[in-house]
Amino acid sequence: MQKSASIFTPVLVAGCLIMLVSFSIRAAFGVFQIPIAEEFNWLRVEFSLAIAVQNLAWGIGQPIFGAIAEKVGDRKAIILGALMYAAGLILSSFATTPLAHQLYEVLVGFGIAGTGFGVILAVVGRASSDENRSMSLAIATAAGSAGQVFGPPIAEFLLSMMGWQSVFLIFAAAILAVLACLPLMRAPEPVGTAELEETMGQILVKAFRDPSYTLIFLGFFSCGYQLGFITAHFPAFVTEYCGPIVAGSVLHNMGVTTTSALGAVAIALIGLTNIAGTLTAGWLGKRHSKKLLLAGIYTGRTLVAAAFILFPITPTSVLLFSAAMGSLWLATVPLTSGLIAHIYGLRYMGTLYGIVFFSHQLGSFLGVWLGGQLYDIYGNYSMVWWIGVGVGAFSAIVHLPVKERALPRGALV
Repeated sequence: MQKSASIFTPVLVAGCLIMLVSFSIRAAFGVFQIPIAEEFNWLRVEFSLAIAVQNLAWGIGQPIFGAIAEKVGDRKAIILGALMYAAGLILSSFATTPLAHQLYEVLVGFGIAGTGFGVILAVVGRASSDENRSMSLAIATAAGSAGQVFGPPIAEFLLSMMGWQSVFLIFAAAILAVLACLPLMRAPEPVGTAELEETMGQILVKAFRDPSYTLIFLGFFSCGYQLGFITAHFPAFVTEYCGPIVAGSVLHNMGVTTTSALGAVAIALIGLTNIAGTLTAGWLGKRHSKKLLLAGIYTGRTLVAAAFILFPITPTSVLLFSAAMGSLWLATVPLTSGLIAHIYGLRYMGTLYGIVFFSHQLGSFLGVWLGGQLYDIYGNYSMVWWIGVGVGAFSAIVHLPVKERALPRGALV
């Protein structure tokens, strides 16, 4: 028996650390909505658009960084991503106009692409055995969720002691620090001869001709819409619309005395429960149909979001919603990336997943931007929530016709 079959490879450990820091910073941006808007007296849509641009740039950058990693090396792609991430944060700390924030978020979005799912999951997938791949992808994704647990509360804590500009500079230093993990990021090339001989152009044509790839692309849109909207707007939503935290309650005794603090805690709770949800999805993905699991996850999200908005918003309902939505949050990622690897192979998994992830980020852009735009028009988030319910139901349906079988390697279909 091969000892290398252990799930905890150096690549997985390093990948988890990079994802942890990258997603800690990314998940914290919603906490800055109100402080930045109040300092400059901006409409909610102004900084919302900056976060939306970040999400769109992340989506555009994902296939680009996937291709860079596959052509010139994973570690070079990660270095470039970290440098762009840090540059965007540093420049944003000096920005005083909405346009400046929106432009600099392009750099942040590309930085997330270089230090996030597309590049890291592709390396982790190649370094894992067939037996462990689904769970390895889930563990790496869960590390991103762990970042969501720490990022918003850390940002909220730092904001209580310093300005948001200083917090951005601290985050820039943190993302550069992850480059110390790069010596561990060494993954073998795929060993299949047919896969090695297949060019990127051939695999892209193969995927684009396959209706299943189109369905996966369309289905990932709602995941981005829901995650983008909630990450960017939920802290502000909770701050403004949640009922008060009663003195002497469990939350109050824990030090969560304001709805602003509850908003940050809610995002962290989503990340915490998502760790369990993502690992469970990875475990189930090894044993059951990935497309059916994805359809079930989107159905669950749809029901949870509808129930939340139909009932009064209280601290209890916020926590229940966060726990339920968190268990379904990034559970789609190991299943979607694993489905792509299963159907199209590992050689160009980063690029293929990156293209599908672009659909995710189109959804994120729309969710974040619409959240700010419709809030400024109507003074509430109701319509954005119901759009999210609709696209969730759409994604549950479109995954059902996906043909979950490996395509022949080395030849076009």
